[in-house]
Amino acid sequence: MLYPTDTPVYAIRIKSNLMNIIKALPALVLYLLATPFSHAALTPIGPLDFAPGATRLDFATLSTGTEANGLVLDAVLFQVTENGVATSGIVVVDALDGPGTTGNITPPNLLSLSDPNGVALIVSLPNLATQFGYGYALAVRESVPAATTIDLFAGSTPIGSISFTGIPDPKFTGGFAGVASDTPFDRAVLTFSDVGDAFAVDNVTFAANRASDEGMTLILLSAGVSVLLFVRARRRDTRFSYH
Repeated sequence: MLYPTDTPVYAIRIKSNLMNIIKALPALVLYLLATPFSHAALTPIGPLDFAPGATRLDFATLSTGTEANGLVLDAVLFQVTENGVATSGIVVVDALDGPGTTGNITPPNLLSLSDPNGVALIVSLPNLATQFGYGYALAVRESVPAATTIDLFAGSTPIGSISFTGIPDPKFTGGFAGVASDTPFDRAVLTFSDVGDAFAVDNVTFAANRASDEGMTLILLSAGVSVLLFVRARRRDTRFSYH
């Protein structure tokens, strides 16, 4: 038989379990958002299609030669991999070489120093987004199918992939690669065609539209209510067990 002196100990356990569940809610929400939508609907968008308040990074404050691998700019983490291995000395901030000013790039910009084959530029966002894009250019002057490809992830879960055809912009092949997803994501992996000997990236832009924010709020609210109902039911059952 349990006595009233045992109640505080059980209450502490309930509180501890509740705190652990609450701490796990963000990861749970991200999982719930990503898991059912491993193949999200992706729609190409242009620079003018982003939601109000979108963040745009243009590298204008950085010095030529700044390493891109490990670069943090306005809470956005940039990483560079070669054949899946984090590698420095492949992509840097540059204002002297590269394509110069194009329709979507203004130096200084990110510039690759070697053949793009096997090279990926990873952009990790500080929060969930539904829109992402960037200006780009390749060291070639002809149309290139799949000039650049964006692979989106929510945590480690793949959301979807989309490729863009590059055209002269106005001389070097490039353009703006933008995508809207019906499923939020927090990481974009950018790769480029090796038809050219190098690639350049500028004006990295991302945003979350109000619809996705409201949907995420509803999920959080639903998860929170479920936890509270569960704990309340457990406490009620516990009270009855004392008699």
